Amino acid sequence: MATKPPKSDPVQDAPQVAGPKHAAAGLPAIGHTLRVAQQQMGVKRTALTLLSVNQKNGFDCPGCAWPEPDHRHKAEFCENGAKAVAEEATLRRVTPEFFAAHSVADLAGRSGYWLGQQGRLTHPMYLPEGGEHYEPVTWERAFDIVTEEIAALDSPDQAVFYTSGRTSNEAAFLYQLFARELGTNNLPDCSNLCHESSGSALSETIGIGKGSVLLEDLYKADLIIVAGQNPGTNHPRMLSALEKAKDNGARIISVNPLPEAGLERFKNPQTAKGLTSGSPLTDLFLQIRIGGDQALFRLLNKLIVETEGAVDEEFVREHTHGYEDFAEAARAADWDETLTATGLTRAEIQEALRMVLASRRTIVCWAMGLTQHKHAVSTVKEIVNFLLLRGDIGRPGAGVCPVRGHSNVQGDRTMGIFERPAPAFLDALEKEFGFAPPRRHGFDVVQAIRALRDGEAKVFFAMGGNFVSASPDTEVTEAAMRRARLTVHVSTKLNRSHAVTGARALILPTLGRTERDLQGSGEQFVTVEDSMGMVHASRGRLEPASPHLLSEPAIVCRLARRVLGAESTVPWEEFEKDYATIRDRIARVIPGFEDFNARVARPGGFALPHAPRDERRFPTATGKANFTTAPVEYPKLPEGRLLLQTLRSHDQYNTTIYGLDDRYRGIRNGRRVVMVNPADAAALHLADGSYVDLVSEWKDGVERRAPGFRVVHYPTARGCAAAYYPETNVLVPLDATADVSNTPASKSVVVRLEQSATD
Repeated sequence: MATKPPKSDPVQDAPQVAGPKHAAAGLPAIGHTLRVAQQQMGVKRTALTLLSVNQKNGFDCPGCAWPEPDHRHKAEFCENGAKAVAEEATLRRVTPEFFAAHSVADLAGRSGYWLGQQGRLTHPMYLPEGGEHYEPVTWERAFDIVTEEIAALDSPDQAVFYTSGRTSNEAAFLYQLFARELGTNNLPDCSNLCHESSGSALSETIGIGKGSVLLEDLYKADLIIVAGQNPGTNHPRMLSALEKAKDNGARIISVNPLPEAGLERFKNPQTAKGLTSGSPLTDLFLQIRIGGDQALFRLLNKLIVETEGAVDEEFVREHTHGYEDFAEAARAADWDETLTATGLTRAEIQEALRMVLASRRTIVCWAMGLTQHKHAVSTVKEIVNFLLLRGDIGRPGAGVCPVRGHSNVQGDRTMGIFERPAPAFLDALEKEFGFAPPRRHGFDVVQAIRALRDGEAKVFFAMGGNFVSASPDTEVTEAAMRRARLTVHVSTKLNRSHAVTGARALILPTLGRTERDLQGSGEQFVTVEDSMGMVHASRGRLEPASPHLLSEPAIVCRLARRVLGAESTVPWEEFEKDYATIRDRIARVIPGFEDFNARVARPGGFALPHAPRDERRFPTATGKANFTTAPVEYPKLPEGRLLLQTLRSHDQYNTTIYGLDDRYRGIRNGRRVVMVNPADAAALHLADGSYVDLVSEWKDGVERRAPGFRVVHYPTARGCAAAYYPETNVLVPLDATADVSNTPASKSVVVRLEQSATD
C-alpha cells in the first residue's frame, strides 16, 4: 500500500511542457483520480470514502461549493474533489516524532506541496518562545496559552480571528459568537480574498450579496455567460450542469483570457458518450484582455438600450431605480475604447449581442477572474445592469451566479463571519444571548495584516485555511505574522502558515469532514451552505485520524469556556455536547433558518430564502433593484510590459497543491511557469523554455520579484500572461486592492520579464 509521503521536495523548477488539451475529464480523469486516491488511502478506503462524497446521507466534499443535483450519481464527485477527500482521509500521519525531526526553519524551507503531502496532524503542537521545534502539548495547556496571551492584550481588538471556507455552519456560528462575546469584530475570512467584490456589488444593487439562481435555473436557461472562471479546474462538477443545459437547448458564451479545455469540450466520465466523444460546450469564445470585462458589458448594455424592444420596459419600470442615469452613461460607451480594453473584434461583440437578444432567460456566472481587480465591484455592477435591462433577475432560468470557491465560504458569512456585521444581526445576538456585541467594525484580511505589521494586533487565530499562502505581498505578510505574540492554527494538515509563526505558536488538529464526530449526546453532524444557498447536512463515517483530535465546535467551546470564564452568558458546554442545540439558536438568530433541525433532517436539505429570486423583491435602500453608473476602467499597459493574472493549476485547490501537473494546459512536473502569447514572447525576445524573473510594477515604486519562471509559449490573449499562485502572491502589494471591497487585485499585475540568473 503506497501511503508514504515524499521524503524530500521534488524538483519544481524544471517543468515539462506539451500543447494544451481541448477537452476535459474522460478516462484520464478517472485514472488519475483512482491513482491519487489509492496512493493516499488504499483500495478499500478509497471505495468506502468516495461513494459517500456529496451523497444525501454522506459528507460534503471539502473542495468547492458547487451544489449537488437532487438526483445524484453514485460517484457524485470530480477529480479535484476526490483529491481533496484523499488528502483528508489519507493514511499518512504527521506525529510529534515528525516535528522532533524537522525544525520550524526546516519546514519554512519546504514547498507547500511537500508540506501537504506529509499527512494528517495527530497531536496539539506548541512552539515556545525562542524554540526551534514544535513539541506536543495537552489540549488544556494549549487553551491556557491562548488565554494567557488574550488576557495580556490591552483590548480585544488586538486579537484577530480568521476563518477559512471549510468551517461548518455550526463551528462558524460559535466562532463569531466567541469573538463577539470577547469584544471584537475582527473576523476576517477567505471571502475577503475572493468574492468580497461580488457581495459588495450585489448588496448595493439587488439587496442581497448572494447569487440569485438555483441549479435548476441553469437547466432552464437560454444563454449562460461564463466570465472570468475556469470550471474545468476550479469547479469541475459545473461542467455536468453546463452539459445538461446544452442538452436542453442553452447556448454558452465563454469570456476568458485563456482558452480552457473544460469549456471547449467536456467528456463526462459518468456517461458512455462522455468516455468517447464528449460534448462541446462553448458556442462563442470571447478571448478578452485581462480586466476588460466591465468595458465589454458596458458596450453590450449600450447596444441593448439602443435596440428597439430589447429592454424589458415593464420590469425596469416596476422593479428598478436609476435607469435614466444609467442609460445615459451606457449610450456614451465608445466602440474604439471597448475594442482597446477588451482586445476583441467588432464582429465578436456583435455576435455576442445577437445571442443575448435571442435569449429570453440569461444567466451570468463568474469567479475570481472578475473579482480581483481594482475595478471589480464596478464590473459586477455592470453585469447586474446587463441582467436588469432584460428582466433577467427573479425569472426562472435567469440571474446572477457568482460561483464561490471553498465548500462553505458562503455559509460562514451567513453565520456571521464578517468584520462589518449588520446592526440587525448584532441586535439578534444580544437578544438571544444577553450580552452586548461590539458595534465597531473589525479588520478584514488586508487590514488584519496591516494591524499585525504595525503592532496593533498581537494574537492571530485561524480556524482552518493557509493564511500566509493565501494572502498578498508575501514578504510583508510573513513579516507581519512574525511580529505577533501568538499565532494559532486549527488544521487537519501541515501547511506554510505553520512555519511562519509569532513569538509563540500552536497547531490544533481537528476532525475532517470525512470523520465521525462523537460528542456527549452521541454522533453529531454539521451543516454547510453551497454556492447557491442550499443548506444540507454533512456526516463523516471514518474513524478519526487520531484519538487526540477535537472537532471545530469542541475547540471553540472549550476555548470560550477557558477564556471567557464563568461570566459567559453562552451555554458552551451544552453546545459542545449536542450540535442540535447550536442549530436551535441559529434558528432564532438568523432569518431563513427557522425550524432548522427539522428542515435539515430532510434528504438534500433546504434552500434559503432569496427575495429577488423568490418574489422579485429587492431589499435595497431604494426598495428596488438599482441600476448604477461608474467610469469604465481597465488596466493600462506600458510598452514592453505584460499584464499578469494569477491562477490555479489543475493539480491544486486554492493554496493546497495536490501535485505538480496542469494536465489540461500541458504542463507537467513543475509550477514555476509563466504562460505568454507567442507573439508577445517574440516581441520581448523570450524563447520558449527560457527562464525569467517576474518583476511587478506598481505606483509605490517598490520592486517585487518572483524569480526563476520558465517561459511557456501559450495561446493567451495578446498582452497578457498567466502564472500560478501562491508562488506569484509576492508580486501583489498589500495596498493594491479593489475599490470598496478591499480584495487584493491579483488578476491584473503589470510585470516586466527579466532574464533570470538561473537561465
